[in-house]
Amino acid sequence: MSLSKEIKRIRHKAFLTQEDFAKELGVSFATVNRWETGKSMPNLKAMKSIDEYCKKNNIDFDISEEVLEDKQ
Repeated sequence: MSLSKEIKRIRHKAFLTQEDFAKELGVSFATVNRWETGKSMPNLKAMKSIDEYCKKNNIDFDISEEVLEDKQ
């Protein structure tokens, strides 16, 4: 699964809008929108925030798998 689809899956699993998910991560709505459409990728700090959010909310997410998959 691409990182953009994975981010959208996480957000949907948490029943959050893009705006609410952005607030949880401390980024803008536009940033989450660009991630989900594949126009940009989260930086390392954002990836850590996504990982922390997932751990806190018991949502499966493995950063290493996502990073490796997107580099292939």
